[in-house]
Amino acid sequence: MRDSRHSANTAQTVFSGALVIFLALGMAGNASAGPDRDQAKRIHDRLVGTPPSIACLDQLEAQMPDAKAVAQDAIDNAGGTDKCTDPGFYNVTLKNFITPWTNEEQSVFAPLNDYTATVIGIIRDDRDFREILYGNILYIGSDNISPPYSNENNDHYEAMEGQGANLADPNQLRKRTQTEITNLPDTATAGIITTRAAARAFFIDGTNRAMFRFTLLNHLCTDLEQIKDPTRTHDRIPQDVARSPGGDSRIFMNACVGCHAGMDPLHQALAYYDFEYPDGNPDGGRLVYNTSDVETDNEGESTRVQRKYLINANNFEFGYVVTDDQWENYWRKGPNSVLGWNPTPMSNDGKGAGAKSFGMEFAYSEAFARCQVEKAFKAVCFRPPNDGQTNTLLTTFKGEYNLKDVFTESATYCRGG
Repeated sequence: MRDSRHSANTAQTVFSGALVIFLALGMAGNASAGPDRDQAKRIHDRLVGTPPSIACLDQLEAQMPDAKAVAQDAIDNAGGTDKCTDPGFYNVTLKNFITPWTNEEQSVFAPLNDYTATVIGIIRDDRDFREILYGNILYIGSDNISPPYSNENNDHYEAMEGQGANLADPNQLRKRTQTEITNLPDTATAGIITTRAAARAFFIDGTNRAMFRFTLLNHLCTDLEQIKDPTRTHDRIPQDVARSPGGDSRIFMNACVGCHAGMDPLHQALAYYDFEYPDGNPDGGRLVYNTSDVETDNEGESTRVQRKYLINANNFEFGYVVTDDQWENYWRKGPNSVLGWNPTPMSNDGKGAGAKSFGMEFAYSEAFARCQVEKAFKAVCFRPPNDGQTNTLLTTFKGEYNLKDVFTESATYCRGG
């Protein structure tokens, strides 16, 4: 009995001693953390998506309370050391941020592609973010990636992802021109609009109105229902839109005109583009751009306009016939002038020809700038910004149209107290 009591007392003593040591270490650990370390860790976690190593966190903590410097270091190793080298901001955070723009389902569960890679590269290289809608630019992998880029499939980018390419490394994600890689004429290039991934998602079948709608949705953060305006003239609505759907012209005037009157004069900028894919192979196919008259119109005459723009002519034979890629922005006047249309290097009056000037019309708008800062803030802070935060971020963004600056500044807002 005595031996058992002695053993119990000894065990209790050992346990109590261990508990004291454990609590002491815990208190020391909490004391060493401190607000600077906690905030530095949160900034890193929000931007990179994973906890930092101890060495990286030490480096970030040393830079506090300069939260913006911490954010920049977490992203790009701005401190010039090798302690924070996780490429998660590019490989994970930005990929997940951009991927939903590349498909109609707006799903994040899609492989890396030329659309996503190009936007990542533009952000990484501190380029004018507006170029995503009009630049002659394309980012591809290194020469070591097999297979190389192809106009016919996405295998190159899936191989990059499968091999764990570091998208933060300019040698593994390289800037090129679309003219060099895809043979599009410079005048026909329009940033992500003319990437293969965008073409496969939004030029396929239909009448290219999907490309217009998803450009509006993804890059101006608005949809057609939100900006319907039946007060615009409808002289540019093509023949395929019935004027009396179901035999009732009131449906056209009250429901259809509001979208088509503004959309159709703009989406005619895309009249020379199509996506062609082989039968039975939904993953194959390529972007097609007509450089000359290779189609036949409804009168049997040669035309450069893709045949899809001339379908269903019998729906309303007196409707507008698309003969070229001249576009006009009727929304520069009326209620949708609130989107903040500005003069661009290619158009002062909201008129132009082709996808490049069309993309620039969108990219130079106030709505485009506001959309980018709101999306970036929400991606980092998991909530929309308030008006004050939006206005501050707009000032930052419009300085050089550098979206990376918006990410770093957003991370400082939600670093905690």
